[in-house]
Amino acid sequence: MATTKKRVLVIDDEPAVVTYLRTLLSDNGYDTLSADNGRTGFLTAQKEKPDLVCLDITMPEESGIRFYRNLRDDPALAKTPVVVVTAVTGIGGDPEPFRHFLSTRRQVPPPEGFISKPIDRGEFLRVVATALAGPVRA
Repeated sequence: MATTKKRVLVIDDEPAVVTYLRTLLSDNGYDTLSADNGRTGFLTAQKEKPDLVCLDITMPEESGIRFYRNLRDDPALAKTPVVVVTAVTGIGGDPEPFRHFLSTRRQVPPPEGFISKPIDRGEFLRVVATALAGPVRA
């Protein structure tokens, strides 16, 4: 029985980050797509229905925060897991204040994962795999 590769949409305005993440994901068995801002990322997500989105927050034209809210508001995409990959973190690189900010705005649920830049390769792959596996059920 053939297994289908999971498709990951990488949204980041830094070409080097997009190349790095797409290469890392491809080398680890994932199909990848990319976009350089939230607006084109959302159009790509609507068309391609990725299994997961890796999302930067600070981007031109449309921010990752707006993309995230739009994704969660779209019935066809609302359950798509999101891993935030960003340099925007709290004091000392602690992502918890940022997670809290995302989850309290308009009652939007928090993303499934959060990775701070610079990206730790092993942690990134672990968070992606966990997000794609879905919620752990007791």
